Amino acid sequence: MPMVNADGCLLNVSVEGRDGGPTLMLSNSLGSTLQMWDPQMKALTQVFRVIRYDTRGHGKSDVPAGPYSMERFGRDVLAILDDLNIAKVHWCGLSMGGMIGQWLGANAPGRMGKIILANTACYYPDPTNWMNRIKAVKEGGLAALADTIISNWLTADFREREPQITARMKAMLQASPVEGYVACCEALSRLDQRDLLSRIKSPTLVIAGRHDMSTPISAAEFIRSRIPGASMTILDSAHISNVEQPHAFTDAVVGFLTQR
Repeated sequence: MPMVNADGCLLNVSVEGRDGGPTLMLSNSLGSTLQMWDPQMKALTQVFRVIRYDTRGHGKSDVPAGPYSMERFGRDVLAILDDLNIAKVHWCGLSMGGMIGQWLGANAPGRMGKIILANTACYYPDPTNWMNRIKAVKEGGLAALADTIISNWLTADFREREPQITARMKAMLQASPVEGYVACCEALSRLDQRDLLSRIKSPTLVIAGRHDMSTPISAAEFIRSRIPGASMTILDSAHISNVEQPHAFTDAVVGFLTQR
């Protein structure tokens, strides 16, 4: 997997799939790596050239000192595209990846084809929850919050039905570097991209989870209502909808990106 230098930060990047086809870039949630997209890869690589990457502070990417920001995350993406000599991509980001997609859609419209914003938000009115999470992770590591976070990521029914998948997701979360996780939480605590939404002109699909308590349907509807022409799909899932409803998620992505 190539490592791309973005302003001194080496980013772990994976490129797979159909040569000569349209390019789709996937962006992960907080506390996960590019492997969170494994349930989609068999189907997506039959249609697209797929770029996955570990967000700075995560996985095999570098963990530079903070502060991080949505602009910094967005410029990391542009550095990857420039390094790979790719002019334009479709985008699918979940949670924090969806927030990065909002920044890109507004600030780098010429690099974006269609955009999918899954299980995400554009604004947190109160940073208290993020400050509490940062404090807990600094004091006890990610293990201290892992069970609580997983209960927000996946419904109780799914966790009972799919213990092995749940365990893999928990292990991915717990392996996240504390410094990178905290720096990302600090960026999310300052999130307010409400004014960016009307500037997004790309065809946009918003995906929401019916049982998502982290980024509820109301947050998705707010985004949809402020991006011109955006549509919305609701899946029977909690926060990490691509893992909990892999087939429905993949169908929504492929259907939206291939429709004329």
